[in-house]
Amino acid sequence: MRLTAFTDFGLRVLMRMAGAPERAFTAAELAAEFRISRNHLAKVISALAAAGYLETRRGGGGGALLARPAEEIRLGEVVARLEAGQAMVECFAADGGACTLLPHCRLKSRLAAAEAAFLAELNRSTLADCAYRPPGA
Repeated sequence: MRLTAFTDFGLRVLMRMAGAPERAFTAAELAAEFRISRNHLAKVISALAAAGYLETRRGGGGGALLARPAEEIRLGEVVARLEAGQAMVECFAADGGACTLLPHCRLKSRLAAAEAAFLAELNRSTLADCAYRPPGA
């Protein structure tokens, strides 16, 4: 299974914030630290806030911080939320895709089970298990 860059960046943001849960981070600060586009990261932060993982504040001293304790955030839940709408294979798409093997395909159910197992394994860990503190921080 391959995660989108969006999900990768979302996990990085959450891991970094879990490493210093008492402070707010700006998109510009995190983008510089991760060496990625600030505009793209702002979209990631917005999605994480909409999903209830982050709280955002405007103005001086503003930024984003975890909306709930890292111990309460399951990794599989985050991945499932951020990957929503991203079909693993064409036949998993909301419109069913254009797979010519359906309805006789015997692979689809196995892929669905593998995806469920992947998320279940991730849900055995919380964000607290993966909190990131950069060296010297």
